[in-house]
Formats: sequence, structure tokens, C-alpha cells
Amino acid sequence: MKIRKVTAADLKLGMLIPWNVYGENGALLVRKGHMIASANQIDYLVERGSFEDHSGQHEASREPDSALRKLNAAGLELQALLQAVSRRAAPPDLRRRLDDVALLVTDAVAVNVDVAVATILHNQRAASYAVRHCIDTAVVVQLLAKAKQLSPEETASLTLAALTMNVAMLEQHQRLQDNRLELSAADRAVVQAHPEAGVQLLRLAGIADQAWLDCILHHHENEDGSGYPLRKSGAQIPLLARLLALADRYCARVAERAWRKTMTPHTALRDLLLESNVTVDGNLAALLIRELGIYPIGTYVRLINGEIGVVSRRGLQSTTPHVESVIGPRGAPLEVFLQRDTRAEMHGIREVLSLAQLATLQAPPLRMEQVWGRSAAV
Repeated sequence: MKIRKVTAADLKLGMLIPWNVYGENGALLVRKGHMIASANQIDYLVERGSFEDHSGQHEASREPDSALRKLNAAGLELQALLQAVSRRAAPPDLRRRLDDVALLVTDAVAVNVDVAVATILHNQRAASYAVRHCIDTAVVVQLLAKAKQLSPEETASLTLAALTMNVAMLEQHQRLQDNRLELSAADRAVVQAHPEAGVQLLRLAGIADQAWLDCILHHHENEDGSGYPLRKSGAQIPLLARLLALADRYCARVAERAWRKTMTPHTALRDLLLESNVTVDGNLAALLIRELGIYPIGTYVRLINGEIGVVSRRGLQSTTPHVESVIGPRGAPLEVFLQRDTRAEMHGIREVLSLAQLATLQAPPLRMEQVWGRSAAV
């Protein structure tokens, strides 16, 4: 065992520290198991911290990676960075820190893509809507980027655009989210101005990636030219912006929103397909459905036998996913969840349940770890 200084290579956003960290005077700075949630924490520990290195004796036990934990860490860091940019007080290392947030999203998808997709429906209270929506959208664009075989550079630009697309309306976003009335003329003006305003804020903060900025500028344009701010149409809209628009609209429709009815994932995908070549690119809408499945991971469903379950992973076909039953056929919560293959006749899906329907069942809150295990540990 030896005492070793903490280095930047030892730490990364979202990890659980595998040892106690001590200051120069021997005082405990951070306990083992603490989660790194910001670049500032890393800088602080690198500057002041040391730890007892037992690597020569045995491999320290490490907590398994959790996709949920990584996405929550991304949200914490993103909240601070977006606030700084919106107030024109961005840190000089903004690009590096946003790259770290994007890497957390990428890592979460790599650790467990099912958990990453399920968080869109089951982790909506982990952060403010403005931040959570950006993280959700970044998860979906990662899937679309892989399906379209985008280059690493294009994928990075697209992911960073998803994370920063609404920076110009950060202060208003939660208020608009909670508003139960029609938007006022002033609010509509803010909404329609935010793509151009966001680009301006990011330029002032030192962001010069044109693909990233163009993606933000055009992510509210429509295929038929009825969008904003420039009324571009069809091929005039960059591919990355069309991918971002699709992911943005899907995630917004399935989010819990006061001012309009929350859609089930099944309905949101259907409606996007119906809007093909009017608001969205029809080919890309079909691609999104192929990537998420007809019943996206996390969807609540009622089975033929009366059980209520949550879609836990994709099946061999998009119409037959795997389901974890959480409520029995007589309406009683199950102490042990039951794995169901919906190819079986009695376990086929009868219907998708809305949040309102689910609320009437008075089921206990679902912890993601109950369905997806340690990859969904908080």
C-alpha cells in the first residue's frame, strides 16, 4: 500500500470513487462511493487529494456501471453549464466540459441501451424539465446516429446540439412546462426566437462547430416549410437538424406536461409517422420506430391475461417485446415481478396504458432497478 496523489486519469464524471480521498493534512475530503457529478469536483480532488493505493495487493471492488447514474450525473453537470451560458458567463473550458457530458450519455447508452431509453419515461423527475428533456433527446439521437452510420464527428455534433438546443429559453422552460393555459404572444415570441438566440449565446461562449450550431438553428424547421425561424423545407434542412427535430418532438410528447395531454410512446410514434413529409421526414420517422420499437422500452402495457407490465427489452419482433409484469390480473401489485415473453398467446399485449390509466390502479412507484437491475441503480 502506498499514498498516491489523485490524477485526472483516476476520475471521470458519473463514476463512484473507489477509495477515500484525503487532503494534505490527512483530513477526509470525500468518502469511498461518492459519485463525481461535476468537472469542478474533479479539479478540486486533483488539486488537493491523495488516496491509499492498494492496487499492488488486490483489485479494489468497484460498483457496477449504472446507465441511470451516468445520465443523472450528466444532468447535474449540464444544468450548471446551461445556466452559465444563458447568463453569458460560460467557463473558459465550456467545450471540454460539454464533451464530458456528451460522453456520459454515450457511456450510458453503451452500458445498457434499454435502461437509457427507459429513463425517458421513468426518470422524468431527476432534474428540471429543461435539462431532463435535453438528456432524453441526446439518448434518442445517439440511437439515430448509429442507425444512420454517422461519423464520430457528426455524432458528437448532434449529441452536443441535443444537450444545448434550448439554452436560450432555459429560464422560461420550466414555467412554460407548468403552464396550463395557452401560450401568450410574448411566450410564443420567445419560443420562436430561441434557435437563433441559442446559436448566438453559444458563439459568444466560444463554440465554433458549425454543424452543431446549424443543427440548433434548424431543429424547429418543418419538411413543408411551415416551421421556424427561417421556414426552410425538405433538403434545405441539414440531416443532423432533421434527426434532432425528430428526437426532440418524440421526447416532448411523452414527457409529463401540464399544458397538454401526455402521449403514450406508442401514440407519439404513430403521430410522428402520420406527420411524415409535413413536419418531419417520413423516412427518418420510420427509422425512429425501427430503433425504438412499436412498444418502446419503459412502456406500460396490459397483457391478454390481465397483468400489467412494463416493456423491459426488445423481442425478436417489434410487436413482441419482453415485459416484466408488476401487477397481477386482479389488480394486486406483485411482490416478485414476472418475466413475460409476449410471443406467448396469454402474454400478448392487449393495450398500451396511459399515465392516467396507470394512476387509477394505485400501484406503488416503480424503481427502475427492480426491472433492469444494477444498470438502473440510482
